Amino acid sequence: MIKVLFSTTNKHKIKEANETGKIYGIEFEQINFPYPEIRDEKFENIASDGVKYVYEKIKRPVIVDDSGIVIDALNGFPGTFSAYAEKKLGNSGILKLMKGAENRTARYISAVAFFDGKILKTFVGTVEGEISDEERGSGGFGYDPVFIPAGYKETFGENPGPKNEISHRRKSIEEFCKFYVKFKEYQEE
Repeated sequence: MIKVLFSTTNKHKIKEANETGKIYGIEFEQINFPYPEIRDEKFENIASDGVKYVYEKIKRPVIVDDSGIVIDALNGFPGTFSAYAEKKLGNSGILKLMKGAENRTARYISAVAFFDGKILKTFVGTVEGEISDEERGSGGFGYDPVFIPAGYKETFGENPGPKNEISHRRKSIEEFCKFYVKFKEYQEE
C-alpha cells in the first residue's frame, strides 16, 4: 500500500477516501494540521492554498480537500462557506432559506489538492442533485440528510450506500489516485 498524508480534521473524509484509495493500493493517513482558509469562490483555490501551507509546515507530500454544497436557488450559497453555514444554520436553516423555492437543484463539489514541494495539482469532483423539502435520514454527515443525488429518490442521509460510488469526493479522490499511481511509478524509474 502506498501511504498518502491527508490533512483534515474530518474523520468521515478519511473513511470515504480510503474506500476509494484501496482500489488503487493507496491508504490515506489522517494528519490533523489546521491551515488558514482563504476566502474564495472556488474550492480548488482554497484547497491549493491550504495544501501549500501544510506542506511548508511538514515538508512532506500531502493532500487537502475543500468541499461543499452549491444551491442554485440560493445563488450558489453556501458554496465555499458550507462548513460555516452548517455550523451556524444547520440543515434546518438551509431548508428555511429554501422555503417555497421551486428550483431545488444543487451540487456537491470536492476539490482535492496535492503538493510535494514542486508539483501542485488539483482534482475536482461533482455530484448533481437537489435539496429535499425536509431532513431525511441520519446517515452520512453534513448536508447528506437534505441532498438527493440525481437519479435517486432518497437522500444520502437515508441511503449512504450510493455515496461511496457516486459522490463528489469519490470522484476527486479517484482522479487523484489515478494521477498518484502514475506519479509514483515515474519517480521510481
